[in-house]
Amino acid sequence: MQNRGAIRIIVIIFSLVCLYQLSFTYFTKKVERQAKEYGESSYVKSLAKSLAGGNELRQQEILDSIGSEMELNYLDSISDKPVYNFLWIRPFTYKECKSRELGLGLDLKGGMNVKMEVSTADVVKNLATNPKDPAFLKLFDKALELQKVNGKNFFSSFEEVVKDLEQKEKINLSAFFRVKLKASGITTNSTNQEVLSAIRKECTDAFNRTFQVLSKRIDKFGVAEPSIQKLESSERILIELPGVSDPQRISRLLEGTAQLEFWLAGDASKVFQSIVAADEFLAVSSASDSLQKAEMEEKRDTTKKINRPLLDLFTRLNRGDLAQSVVGTATAGNQKEINILLSKAVKYLPTDLAFLWSAQPIQKTNEYELYVIQYTNKAKTALLDGDVIDDARQDFDQQGRPVVSMRMKAEAARKWGKITGSNIGNCIAIVLDSVVYSAPVVRSEISGGNSEISGNFTIEEAKDLANVLKSGKLTAPARVVQESIVGPSLGEESIRAGFISFIFSLLAVCLFMILFYSVSGVAACIALLVNLFFLLGVFASIGAVLTLSGIAGIVLTVAMAVDANVIINERIKEELQIGKNINTAISDGYKHSYSAIIDGNVTTLITGIILAYFGAGSVLGFAVTLCIGIITSFCTSVFISRLVIEAMASSKKLKNMLKFSNRFSTYKTPNFHFVEGAKKQLIIMGAVVVILAGFLAFKGLDYGIDFMGGRTYVIRFDKDVNATEVRESLTKEFGSAPEVKTFGPNYQVKVTTDYKVKEDNDDVKREVIAKLYNGTKQFYKDNVTLAEFQSTQKSPLGIISSEIVGPTIADDIKTSAIIAIIISLIAIFIYIALRFSNWQYGLGGLLALAFDAFFTIGMFSALNGVLPFSMDVDMSFVAAILTIVGFSINDTVVIFDRVRENVKLHPNRNFGEIMNLSMNQTLSRTINTVCTVFISLVIILVFGGDVLRGFAFALTIGTVSGSFSTLFISAPVAYLLMKNKKDKDIVKIKSK
Repeated sequence: MQNRGAIRIIVIIFSLVCLYQLSFTYFTKKVERQAKEYGESSYVKSLAKSLAGGNELRQQEILDSIGSEMELNYLDSISDKPVYNFLWIRPFTYKECKSRELGLGLDLKGGMNVKMEVSTADVVKNLATNPKDPAFLKLFDKALELQKVNGKNFFSSFEEVVKDLEQKEKINLSAFFRVKLKASGITTNSTNQEVLSAIRKECTDAFNRTFQVLSKRIDKFGVAEPSIQKLESSERILIELPGVSDPQRISRLLEGTAQLEFWLAGDASKVFQSIVAADEFLAVSSASDSLQKAEMEEKRDTTKKINRPLLDLFTRLNRGDLAQSVVGTATAGNQKEINILLSKAVKYLPTDLAFLWSAQPIQKTNEYELYVIQYTNKAKTALLDGDVIDDARQDFDQQGRPVVSMRMKAEAARKWGKITGSNIGNCIAIVLDSVVYSAPVVRSEISGGNSEISGNFTIEEAKDLANVLKSGKLTAPARVVQESIVGPSLGEESIRAGFISFIFSLLAVCLFMILFYSVSGVAACIALLVNLFFLLGVFASIGAVLTLSGIAGIVLTVAMAVDANVIINERIKEELQIGKNINTAISDGYKHSYSAIIDGNVTTLITGIILAYFGAGSVLGFAVTLCIGIITSFCTSVFISRLVIEAMASSKKLKNMLKFSNRFSTYKTPNFHFVEGAKKQLIIMGAVVVILAGFLAFKGLDYGIDFMGGRTYVIRFDKDVNATEVRESLTKEFGSAPEVKTFGPNYQVKVTTDYKVKEDNDDVKREVIAKLYNGTKQFYKDNVTLAEFQSTQKSPLGIISSEIVGPTIADDIKTSAIIAIIISLIAIFIYIALRFSNWQYGLGGLLALAFDAFFTIGMFSALNGVLPFSMDVDMSFVAAILTIVGFSINDTVVIFDRVRENVKLHPNRNFGEIMNLSMNQTLSRTINTVCTVFISLVIILVFGGDVLRGFAFALTIGTVSGSFSTLFISAPVAYLLMKNKKDKDIVKIKSK
């Protein structure tokens, strides 16, 4: 191998980079262990015991409450302190380490996943001068109907309807929209295209404003590391909240309408004495709240004296170095306690004011400002609310500094002029959802409704504030269309199951390689371990999140990575059998393996990319892992394993020990006549298709809520239950029979219902949970309260996970699944046809892949209800189908690659002999690769947990099918299409 030195240097550098990226995870976990120990100290336990008064259940509740609060306070206090000093050069804070760690998905740590849809239909309707105009409603309703069919966003459907009707009748959109779009330049003379462009801009702005508001809201969840991202093509927003303890509250918060308000900001210096008086009162009063006691006792342990229970919680008090309306600053962890103490001492505080926190911490700190808000009327209402803002945008002042310009409605502009004129020198606080975004000083009376907010803004900060100002009352309501909740108990089980399946799979694959390839198998095992290290390093580097499906992807990647090592070892064995010395055999073996390895990896990568593009959630996690794993496994199989093997071959001690086979794998190349029975083989495969088609026609499939829409709940009992009895009981509650299946052990069931799935609001959610509780409470050995039943965080019983998928998103998922499979098949057909310069090979591969997909689907229908686990057809099933497609074509490519080589080596042989020879030469590789993948999948099936069982079974079926289809469909089809060609140059595959 040329450039060994350069490759070694690259490997060392890449290894150091991966080690550096993974080191952040180590230090983050170290700090979190310390926080957990802090929250579980003997002091906390004794405090909980004393407060519970002998009630053990109450004691545990208090311990959980105090412990988690103190754990969060510890992490908050250390958030901006260095916890990792990299080579004593660059210190990293806990917050920085947390942002760089290898994160866990919700299915591993518990939490909530919400997909929200922004209703641009409401935006368009609100822009109409008269939304009840029959002519407008005709366009609007047609767009709604078209949206249900084409799955596009509302505006695209609306635009399509307008353009279609324009060809049949005259439409003047300006008549519907010119009044409210006047500021956008729309007049009576504007063309329909100009109006549509203005509407599109308003829809985009509304989507961005909704995203901005939701982003600010979820940022309040502290160290839980929330995630929010735009899915712009579908006008949806994906939100992930790991570790949330109150999903119902989160749903209400996310779906609530943002309210913008303008308040007079008070003078902090004038209320400081009142705060001191409140502090003195709190210092001598007995604390009734258990959390306050815990904090006060903790302070006694460290300071031995508490004189200022309120003021000591502030990081800084205003000594003239903060804005005039700011009392002081505090960390996020102390905000709640300060609010509690202020409410306790409310009689010592002025009645004409309130306190609100800033939305963002002070730049480069973890300190939030506490503002004084001054009431100006007896009703204690804001000076102005969000309905007054007509527009807001980022602009620049005369010095070129970023500012925010805003324009108010006519009536509000007159009122704003009076307010600002009478408050020159004072501050006006801009408040959204009870937090202060800005409190600028009024320099002069602002007339005309146009005003400017200046400050030390960056351009992005000014844009953000403009968006916040503009999103007082959202013009585009957002509703939850998909919701998934995973309790930590299920998450812990998933981690354990995933880890066990991973370890067992790795050990089994390594044992198999050593058993069949002797010492050279050790080199393959080293390459596998390095591959895993690189894979996790890349994950950490790109900020990817490790999910349960991602672990399954890693397990499968380990198995598929063996394929390259099997190809290489088999080729080296062949070179040794024809009498080459070991060094030459190694060199030629690798050289002759490259084309098959590259083609196999590219075809699998194609399916991985398609899956990543169309997939979401756990499917996306699996696809990302698969794609990264393919790339890292290629590099380690081709370069790392070769470095190890060549090092062994050059060592005097190891050279004689280096072997590529043993008594288990030493056998002659077989001589099966595969293609002679090509027609019979295809007839048999056709019969299999007909039988499975019968199962699909008469028995059908069980579709998961991904495709049907509905609500799914996994419910755990304290004893074994009968699924039929549970279904009968729930039928009485819901009025129709929900689907109830045993999920894993007999004390767990999965309930799926479409009850009021189109009415997704808090009342319906509570109603469904109440019906579930009433229908299942009789099956518990011990009484379980409704609160315990619906808790996903603390109780090991009741609802341990749930998922809601609206009918709209279910249709979208169904469409994307079909498109993904079709595109995958077409892409692979094109690649094979181009790579081997014959469409016949592409067609053979395509038919084999179609058979594999159909065989797996048909077997799911035939065995549904027979096997003791869920066999729902959902996006995870689609992920399995696409993975099968990638794996199957990999096997086909290896045979076709050998055919290409043999055509060149044996130009005088007929095509049938060459095809037989190639299939026999690669048969050992086919068997060995299938065995390693099969072993890994069986391990996932057995140890991977209930969530992955159906997914693993689909892959297992497809793996076996893929091997047979390669031998009995793809190769025979290519042979039959090409055998009668007389011109040798026509049948010869182009050498690459």
